[in-house]
Amino acid sequence: MMQVLVIGYVWPEPNSSAAGSHMMSLLRLFKAQQWSVTFASPAQTTEHMQDLNAEGIEVVNIALNCSSFDDFIAELQPELVMFDRFMMEEQFAWRVEKVCPDAMRLLDTEDLQCLRQGRHQALKQQRPFEPLQDLSSDIAKREIAAIYRSDLSLIISDYEMQLLQRHFAMPATLLHHLPFMLDASSLQGNSLSFDERQHFVTIGNFRHAPNWDCVLWLSQLWPAIRKQLPHAEMHIYGSYPPPKATALSNPKTGFLVKGWADDAQQVLASAKICLAPLRFGAGIKGKLIDAMQTQTPSITTSIGSEGMMAQDNWPGLIAANEHEIVTAAVALYQDADLWQKKQLRCHELIKQAYHGEWLGAALIERIKRLRSQLATHRQQNFTGAMLRHHSMKSTQYMSQWIELKNK
Repeated sequence: MMQVLVIGYVWPEPNSSAAGSHMMSLLRLFKAQQWSVTFASPAQTTEHMQDLNAEGIEVVNIALNCSSFDDFIAELQPELVMFDRFMMEEQFAWRVEKVCPDAMRLLDTEDLQCLRQGRHQALKQQRPFEPLQDLSSDIAKREIAAIYRSDLSLIISDYEMQLLQRHFAMPATLLHHLPFMLDASSLQGNSLSFDERQHFVTIGNFRHAPNWDCVLWLSQLWPAIRKQLPHAEMHIYGSYPPPKATALSNPKTGFLVKGWADDAQQVLASAKICLAPLRFGAGIKGKLIDAMQTQTPSITTSIGSEGMMAQDNWPGLIAANEHEIVTAAVALYQDADLWQKKQLRCHELIKQAYHGEWLGAALIERIKRLRSQLATHRQQNFTGAMLRHHSMKSTQYMSQWIELKNK
C-alpha cells in the first residue's frame, strides 16, 4: 500500500468551486488504488469543507514556516507527495526533499495563475494580452520554477500544456494533461426540453476574480438582453457572495443574485442557457462542464471555452464582444432548433474529453512508471535540480546576515 500525502492550499469544498471538485476526484482516485491517503493543510477549516474522514482520508493540520512539519513527514514517510498549487510547493517541497528525498513530488497546478493574473492585468489596463510582457511577472517566475522543481505537474488545460512547452520551453516529460475527471456512466439521458426550461443562469465562487468580473459584465449586458426578452431572468448563483454582489440584485429587471446553490447541477438543469461571458481567467471552467453534464447549452467567450474543445464544436455559442453576446443570447433563447442542436453535443463531448475512468487510469500509469525510474528522471531535469540547489540565493543571504551581525 503506497503512502500518499496531499498538501492543500485550502480544504476541499466541492460544492463551492470546481477546484474543490477536482481535488476530490484526485483523492478518490488515489483511494481507489488502495493507497493510504493523508490530506494536510495550513488553512483554516470551514463549515463547507468536505468530510474527508468519511472518505477514509486522514486529516492533519500543519503550520507554515515551522519545523514541526519535518517531524510529521518523517513519521509519515510518504512515497508520493502532491502539492495543491505552487504556493504549497514553495512552502513545503524543500522540507519534503530534505526529510523524504525518495518521495515523488507531484504538483497540481489547478490552473496557471500567472496566465490568469497576466490576463487580468491586461484587462485592467484596457489593452490586449501580451505573453512576452504579461508572462514575465514575479508570479510567473515562481510558478514556472515550482513546475520545474516538481517531478510531474498536472495541467488541467490543453491550451496551458501548449503554452508551457512553447512559451516557457517546458519539457513534456514534466507535464501531464489532466482535465476534470467525470463519471460518464452517471450522465442522465433524459433532461428537460426547450419548452420546459426558462431563464439564463451562471454560477461560480464569488471569491474567484474572473467570476466576479463576469457578474459585473453581465449586469451591464443584461438590459440589452432583457429589452428583447422581457420575460427572461438572469439567475446568478455562487458561493461566498459579498454584499456588493447581492446589492446588484434587481427583481424589477429580472437580474437576480441568488447566492449559494444547494445543487449546482439541479440549478443548471432547469435553465434554458448558461450565460458565462468571461473576460479573463485560465484553466477550464467548472460551470461550463456542469452545463454540459445537465445538457444545458452555454454562451461564453473564447477565454471561457479555452482548453476545453474546438470552438466550432462548442455545445452553445462563442461570442467575442458585448454585441455578439447579446445577439447570441437572444438567438439561442428563442431558436428551438438551434438550441436542440447544441444540446445534443453536450454528453458526446463529455464522453470524448472528460471520461474519468480513462483519465484516471492514464494518470495512475504515469505515476507508477515515473516512480520506477525516478532517479533517472531527476537526472534529466537539470533545470529543476539547479532551482532546488540551496546555493542559488546563499551569497545574498550570507551578505545580509554578515551586515546584520556587524551592526
